[in-house]
Amino acid sequence: MTNRIAITLGALILGGVALDVAINDSAALVFAGRKLVDLIEYLAFWR
Repeated sequence: MTNRIAITLGALILGGVALDVAINDSAALVFAGRKLVDLIEYLAFWR
């Protein structure tokens, strides 16, 4: 991965987070965080 691609991806992610905070009051971030916690618990069960 080149620096240009990394910077572009980082900017897209930060832009998406900023848009979610501005428009949805962070609802998508909370949803994604809860799903990530569920995934971690599921994977820990199979460990």
